[in-house]
Amino acid sequence: MKMTKPLCKTCRKYGVKLYLKGRRCETVKCPVDMRDNKKRQKSSFIRRKKMSEYGLQLMEKNKVKIYYGVLERQFRRYFENAKKKKGVTGENLLQILESRLDNTLYRVNWAYSRRMAKEMINHGGIRVNGRRMDRPGYVLKIGDIVQLHPNSKYVKSIKECIEEYKSHVVPTWVQVDNDNFTITVLREPLRDEVTLPVDEQQIVNLYSK
Repeated sequence: MKMTKPLCKTCRKYGVKLYLKGRRCETVKCPVDMRDNKKRQKSSFIRRKKMSEYGLQLMEKNKVKIYYGVLERQFRRYFENAKKKKGVTGENLLQILESRLDNTLYRVNWAYSRRMAKEMINHGGIRVNGRRMDRPGYVLKIGDIVQLHPNSKYVKSIKECIEEYKSHVVPTWVQVDNDNFTITVLREPLRDEVTLPVDEQQIVNLYSK
């Protein structure tokens, strides 16, 4: 989703960290953390109380789009694919989004933000199953192997990111070899492994009208 507003203002609008600024979101400078929690919760409650059902549904959809950096047309395509899969449509949608290549690089601490991960992919620094992959929205499948190009200019920044975020938990649906810069997809992500607080059923209701 193309951002035209200040990133921090977007997080304040939705009352949740969307991690749009990478490292800054982890510091005390994050505006979402700087605000008084009780005041934020109270104002958020009042705002949502006055919001219509459609407004709530739209807010949940936009929050997810911004979090993963997805445009409307692409998001709708993901939703249609989620409907075709067995299981709960809302959970399938989050599972697909979580399996995106750019999100995976971010979640294993190879990038400070999803924007940085997109840049790495667009510049040809990432291979999937031995082939160059320049599509940030590529949805990884079980058994896929992601590798950093050995001559990539991002080697240094990835090492710095791994070291800085070494205390962060890496999702168990992937196996990461940071020495050889390799990621192997072991299984599909589970719903409780999605860190964004979202009511995905609202999105399903919105698209089901």
